[in-house]
Amino acid sequence: MPTRPWHDRHVPRPRTVTPQLPSEIGVHDGLAYSLWLPPAPAPAGVVTLHGAGSCKENHHDFARAVLGAGLAAIAFDQRGHGDSEGPLDGRAIDDVVSIAALLRSRIGQGTAIALRGSSMGGYLALVSAAGVGAGAVVAICPASGEGLRRGLANGRFTFDADRPALDRFLAAHDVQAAASALEVPVLLLHAEGDEQVPVEHSRELAALLRSPRSRLITLPGGHHRSIQHDSEMQAVSLRFIERELAPREAL
Repeated sequence: MPTRPWHDRHVPRPRTVTPQLPSEIGVHDGLAYSLWLPPAPAPAGVVTLHGAGSCKENHHDFARAVLGAGLAAIAFDQRGHGDSEGPLDGRAIDDVVSIAALLRSRIGQGTAIALRGSSMGGYLALVSAAGVGAGAVVAICPASGEGLRRGLANGRFTFDADRPALDRFLAAHDVQAAASALEVPVLLLHAEGDEQVPVEHSRELAALLRSPRSRLITLPGGHHRSIQHDSEMQAVSLRFIERELAPREAL
């Protein structure tokens, strides 16, 4: 059998990696989305919510991790972001509910769903969970309504917003009140070095959570966006979702 020259044997061959593409992309109720469906029927699904000024593509890495676990995933652009229609306004919760309904239409109306959001998306995950009927919530460095209102007022946000309508929405939906009313398990993840949302905010939220299966994990250092793309923390989030969405009799 012919052998490769010595120098060839010691040179690693290039390898092409093709990222998993969504099963479906489209627009639903004016909201641009990316949907991932596993080959076998999905036992559960995850709605991923991005932060202020971000977009759905920034969370495709987590959606692929969800798909790899055999679950369905959907990510979408909030209004005022990406390819979705219209400014971000008082429809924010209705939009999350609408996207969750779209996911259920693809995997089964009775299928359990989790919400996973970062920053503004973490805030929306907590205030939308009851309306969605979510079985679990993961909130990463969740923003406060007051912090979002300040950012809106001082012009820190560059996304398209109906500012009066969004301000009224944020004033009417207190994240601490929402957290204290939730019966479902919540996983809070926060970097102690977060320069935008202090870690104390998540500690305060954690003290309000009612489910004994809720958890708070804080990580030394880091920054506002470091956790959402950390592979180890993505795995922690995914294990939490899998455990909490599994039928109780299966545990």
